Parts: sequence; structure tokens; C-alpha cells
Amino acid sequence: MKNVITHTKKGFLMVTMFATLLSFAKESSLSIIKNDDKRTSLTLESVKKGNLLSIKDNKGIVLYKELIEASGIYTKGFDLTTLPNGAYVFELDGEVEIKTIPFTVESSKVVFDKNLEETTFKPFVRVDNDLVFISKLALHNEELKIDVYFEDLNGDYTSNPVYTETIKGTKKIERVLKLKTLGFEQKGNYTIVLKSNGREFTQYINI
Repeated sequence: MKNVITHTKKGFLMVTMFATLLSFAKESSLSIIKNDDKRTSLTLESVKKGNLLSIKDNKGIVLYKELIEASGIYTKGFDLTTLPNGAYVFELDGEVEIKTIPFTVESSKVVFDKNLEETTFKPFVRVDNDLVFISKLALHNEELKIDVYFEDLNGDYTSNPVYTETIKGTKKIERVLKLKTLGFEQKGNYTIVLKSNGREFTQYINI
């Protein structure tokens, strides 16, 4: 009976987590771009306070960043014509998703292609005692690499992960890790490093 209750609890949490992710997917920010000779007007719907908006070049260098101060509809004008010729991207970094809006500048002409806009979902982590629930919507079958590192109370740190796994080939990634079964019964600090879509996400856990 105890096992049934445990598995039911895990299943319920996973369903809840994916319901949350799917709700975000349905509420993904809609972008509206309006260009004139000197000004680009960017409108984003359903932004959340605390989201980070940035402009990056094709090397990932941040040229502009702004912390969204209010939830709702965001509208702002930008003069992108002064940028050097090349490829750029608006990036909206939210709680569980990252939306990218690429554009190019050539001879002071700014061009957006709506078809190239993309939404990438971050890994979602929930901790319950020593259980770690990891989930991710991988709409393009992108892989997720999980590395877990451990540091005991004496400050001894494992340079190699005590657990590593790469998950791919599914649009709905889910894992449940029981930290105390990874070889360490004593208390300490765990660092979970999640890599996907060329990005890295880190979660620190103390038990």
C-alpha cells in the first residue's frame, strides 16, 4: 500500500507539473512587430513581471536588456537601424519559457520573419524532501542532459557527477530522482545541472 501511495503521489505531481507547463504553452506571448524608416515597435502580450527582455547578436552578446516591470501587454519602440549589418534576436526570458524573435539588419533595413519565431520551454524542477521531479516540454524533440553533483557538510565536492543522463526522442520529458539513493545517505548540498537547446540551468538543493 505504501508503494501505491508513493507512486500515486509521483504521478499526481508529474501531471500537475505538465498541466502548468501546458497552460504556459497556451499563453505564450504573442509578438506584433511594426516597422517604419527609423522605428521598430515591439508588442508582447501576456508578459509577466520579472521577465527579462534582451537583444543579442549572433554570438550571444547582450546588446540591450530590460526587466519587465508589469504583467500584461508590453509595447516599446526601438531604433534598430543603427546596428551593424548582421543577425540579431529579441529574447524574452520568462519563468518556464524563452521566446526568441530573430531579425536581420542590412544597410539600415530591419527585417523580421514571423516564421522564425520560436518558444523553448525550460526544464521545470520541483523538490519534495529528497525527491526531485524534473519535467520539460520538448516540442521539437530536443534532448535534456541531467548532471547531479554532491557536496557533503565538510565541503568535499564531487568533480564528476554522481548521476548523469541524457533524455531524447520524446516531447514530454519526465524524471524522478531520489537523491539519497545516489550513493550519499548523509546530508549535504546537491547541484543539478540541466542542459538543453545550448542553454544551461542550475538548481541547488540542500537536504
